[in-house]
Amino acid sequence: MNQGLYANHQGGMLESTVKSVLSARGFEIVAHRDYRKLPQAYGDELLLTNMPYDTIYGHQGKTEFLLVSKRYNLKTRIECKWQQVNGSVDEKLPYLYLNCIETMPEDQVIIVIDGKGWKKGAISWLKTAVAEKKYMSPPNRDKVIEVFSLADFITWANNTFR
Repeated sequence: MNQGLYANHQGGMLESTVKSVLSARGFEIVAHRDYRKLPQAYGDELLLTNMPYDTIYGHQGKTEFLLVSKRYNLKTRIECKWQQVNGSVDEKLPYLYLNCIETMPEDQVIIVIDGKGWKKGAISWLKTAVAEKKYMSPPNRDKVIEVFSLADFITWANNTFR
């Protein structure tokens, strides 16, 4: 398996785990394209997959999930990033962060980031940027962005969806 396919497979495992965690808490998993065609066919507790947004470059981008919950009053975008071996994905973290603050329309964004292949300082840069609300200006300053490892995400889900 070439390195790109291997990386996609490993990232898919992270996404599958997020799906399993939320499915176990009662969220129905629905592809955004299906939901868009017939939203009334689905309930109020959803995990929409392949959620589109317009990027800072004006292109159509997609994040893995949009968590929608009437019961918990949530509309949370979830982006998953996995880096198992050294590569260039970590150089995309500032791009991801700017998209979170400037173009993703939700007031809450969760970035699930894990794996041992990140360059030294990459994840700490992202966490510091989020904590300091770096580059955020009104009206985006109130946006909540959280950076979780997979274990942190599972803990968040356990505490949020009781």
